[in-house]
Amino acid sequence: MTGKVYLVGAGPGDSKLITMRAVELIQKADIVLYDRLVSKKIVSMIPKTAKKVYVGRSVGDDTSHQNSTNDLMVEYAKTTKHVVRLKGGDPIIFGRGGEEAEFLKDHKIKYEIVPGITSGIGSATYAGIPLTHRKYASSVVFVTGHEDPEKQQEIVKWKNLAKSVDTIVVMMGLSRIDVICKQLIAGGMDKKTPVAVIQNGTTPQQKMIKGNVTNIAKKVKENKIIPPTNIIIGKVVDLSDVIGWK
Repeated sequence: MTGKVYLVGAGPGDSKLITMRAVELIQKADIVLYDRLVSKKIVSMIPKTAKKVYVGRSVGDDTSHQNSTNDLMVEYAKTTKHVVRLKGGDPIIFGRGGEEAEFLKDHKIKYEIVPGITSGIGSATYAGIPLTHRKYASSVVFVTGHEDPEKQQEIVKWKNLAKSVDTIVVMMGLSRIDVICKQLIAGGMDKKTPVAVIQNGTTPQQKMIKGNVTNIAKKVKENKIIPPTNIIIGKVVDLSDVIGWK
C-alpha cells in the first residue's frame, strides 16, 4: 500500500486566509514539501513529528527543480501515509499542480487537490481593487507573465487581450512589465489605462504602486519593486482610491 499526496493551496500570504481543510491536512501530515511562497506562520503549523522538506524553486531553475519535486512526491508516497505538497496561492492557478497530479497519476499514486485563494485575487482584494464590477468590468483574465522556457514561442497573445477583456491580472510578470504594456498598447489599449503593481500582497509588507500602461514600468524601477508581485490592469484599479481598506 502506498500513501496519498495532497496538493494543497496555502493561500496568498496572510496565514489567516488558509482553508480549514488545508490546516487539517498539514496537522495530519507525515511529510510536507513546501515552496518559498508559503509564509513562516503556515510553516510553523507543521507538527514537529512531520518531516519538512523545502522545495522552493531557485530563480532560473524551471525544469530540473520540478522534476526533483515530482520524484520526491512519489518516493515519499511509497513509504508514507500522508504527504502534503504545500503551495503558495492555489495549486492549479499557475502553481504546477496540474502537472504534479499528472505525474502522480502516471505513477499510480493516490492524490487530492485542495484549492486555496490565489494571490491574484487575494492581493487585489487587500488593495481595494474589485476585479469585476458591474459598471467597469464584466470580464477578468489571469495571465502568466513568465511562460515555460521550453516553449518554442509565447502562447499569451498580449495584443489580442488589449481589447477583449476588462481586467487583466498578470502573475509573475514583473521582469517583463515594460514589454507586456507595450504589447497591450500595440494591440489598441488606451494609454491611460490604469495599472497597479502589488508587492507581497495580503501580508504586513504589502506595497502598491499605481500608474498607467505608459509609465508603470518606470515607476516599478523608481520604487524598487521586487517579486512576489501581481499586476492588475484595467479601470477597476482606480476604485482602490474609493474602497481601499488596508
